[in-house]
Amino acid sequence: MSLAPATRKSSYTIASIPGDGIGIEVIASTIRVLETLTKTLNTFTLSFTHLPWGSAYYKETGTYLPKDALSTLRQHDAILFGAVGDPHIPDHISLWGLLLALRGPLQLYANVRPVRTFPGTTSHLRDAAGKPKSIDWLLVRENSEGEYAGQGGRSHIGQPWEAATEVAIFTRVGVERIMRFAFKAAAARPKKHLIVVTKSNSMRNGMVLWDEVARSVSQDAEFKDVKWEKMLVDAMTVRMVASPDTIDTIVGTNLHMDILSDLAAALAGSIGVAPSANLDPERKAPSMFEPVHGSAFDIMGKGVANPVAAFWSSAEMLRWLGEDDAADMMMGCVERVCDAGILTRDLGGKEGTAGVTDAVCKEIEKLKSR
Repeated sequence: MSLAPATRKSSYTIASIPGDGIGIEVIASTIRVLETLTKTLNTFTLSFTHLPWGSAYYKETGTYLPKDALSTLRQHDAILFGAVGDPHIPDHISLWGLLLALRGPLQLYANVRPVRTFPGTTSHLRDAAGKPKSIDWLLVRENSEGEYAGQGGRSHIGQPWEAATEVAIFTRVGVERIMRFAFKAAAARPKKHLIVVTKSNSMRNGMVLWDEVARSVSQDAEFKDVKWEKMLVDAMTVRMVASPDTIDTIVGTNLHMDILSDLAAALAGSIGVAPSANLDPERKAPSMFEPVHGSAFDIMGKGVANPVAAFWSSAEMLRWLGEDDAADMMMGCVERVCDAGILTRDLGGKEGTAGVTDAVCKEIEKLKSR
């Protein structure tokens, strides 16, 4: 799906940003799994730089990121991110202070979320006979502008006539590059089908540009085999529930896909196994990989966090680095563990974070004898 090919290496440097809450726990588990994998395969190495950026760092320094944060990250091949969010810090401070402060400047404009019914999970959707339906979707989210462009402001604060604006920004270059990425992603999948999510019936400027660029990109000879259609975001929610088998690849704006991707993960079985990748398809900056579940402070420190989403995210990182075989082997091990019923409590199991991590590491070590 990348516009620039991966360059395989014998050693990769990974910036680890555990962040907040259970992000600290699941990233520690993920690094342990990755180290077990590289030691077992002995085909490449991973070296980790552990960065303390998060809400604790903010409380100590007054900022989420040091001034040299971007230059520090650019020295690495990829970024492994946990979560951001603290109940004692307003969400817009923590999100804009850390995660969005990285996505925009690094131009990680393609957020990719694979969603499928994972072993050990059960889809919440049922067919006519009451059997669970399986899901296998790829969601592509514009990740650098749109509704999260950060434009707007507040005036007359505290007055009855106080006003606030939140301005969505859509640029032709921003829309075109995400559309090309999405069409290329759809073309690489067996169904070769893309749904462009929009709201151009009521948003008559940015969303109309969005639709026009989608139509223009669809006419490229490179995408002649891709069947595509446009769908309003509200109708898309109904389709995801009522006709999941008609969906394959979806592309949407920052806000629309932020919402739809969480719905998709829940429909597939659990947000606890949902991965994501924040990509720079031109590979000018390191891409960032993170579980979707957030900081979940209510279960922090209890040892019950589900590490599977972080495992899956790290497998996507390996795939992005060009280590497809290693990614496949790792995911095979994770799936066999989950299929054996070794699950955390959110999936109906009895294991904690450590139990699932131990089981995955043991499954990886079995690869030596194969």
